[in-house]
Amino acid sequence: MAAPSAVFTIARVAEMLGEDEDWLWDVSIEMDPEAGCLIIFGANGEETAGFTSFGIENLTEFVEIYKADPKLMARYSKRD
Repeated sequence: MAAPSAVFTIARVAEMLGEDEDWLWDVSIEMDPEAGCLIIFGANGEETAGFTSFGIENLTEFVEIYKADPKLMARYSKRD
């Protein structure tokens, strides 16, 4: 597999998918670098999620799963 040549911020992915950025953050919390999700560190302690093209594909699958069964997200949220 070739190394990724681009990473999209979660804000851009939310725009691309027409989804809420905060909700996508909650969905992506289960993803790791092998799934195409990276944490991008910025100035002043800012951080955001970033996704490779492969990561966007994986995130899209998670979105479909959570939309098909919204109870999954509620169950996940209660673990806090």
